[in-house]
Amino acid sequence: MTTCVFIQIRCKPGTTYKVAEEIALREIHSELYSTSGEYDLLMKVYIPETEDVGHYINDKLLDISGIERSLTTMTFKAF
Repeated sequence: MTTCVFIQIRCKPGTTYKVAEEIALREIHSELYSTSGEYDLLMKVYIPETEDVGHYINDKLLDISGIERSLTTMTFKAF
């Protein structure tokens, strides 16, 4: 079983493509999109239920150079 989370990422100016390339190389995402608005990238990640969500995101994503801020949205099975 996994936990589905959506992570919005704001990049430092001029680094969005480099950040996206690094995310793609790490192969931690299910989907990755460029977006408009306050955040530059949106990714969908399935985190193993044995992993702590915060630690997983910190260890696997937030050490990428160029990431300025992130916003994680947790999902829950409603139906």
